Amino acid sequence: MSRMSRRPTRPKTCPCGHPEPYESCCGRLHRGEAKAAVPEELMRSRYSAFVKRDEAYLLRTWHPRTRPPRVEFDPGMRWVGLEILATAEGTAFHSTGTVEFRARYTDGGRQDALHERSRFERVHGAWVYVDGDFIE
Repeated sequence: MSRMSRRPTRPKTCPCGHPEPYESCCGRLHRGEAKAAVPEELMRSRYSAFVKRDEAYLLRTWHPRTRPPRVEFDPGMRWVGLEILATAEGTAFHSTGTVEFRARYTDGGRQDALHERSRFERVHGAWVYVDGDFIE
């Protein structure tokens, strides 16, 4: 009987595009161990939550005045990449911020992208997603 040798596997990078493993990147936010320091970090963690289909995190980080009752995930849609295009405000000195991004996905094998300028606000000191405008 032969034994297959196993090579050590490197942890996968985070879906948000950072080279860190998910567990130490967006995973820590999803588990509630940390909060996003800036809107871009929240945007990246929300994208990863869509990849992981983490409805609880998405709802928790959605502004109470715009939060839907639930998040519907399309079973045929797969998120495949995130590109941050621009950020504005969102520092420790701001109460609002914006992030423009392009999120690539496949839907039933067809490739497409969502291009949005998202608005974020602080609620009780934590950044939350308010809403966004789609850009063509």
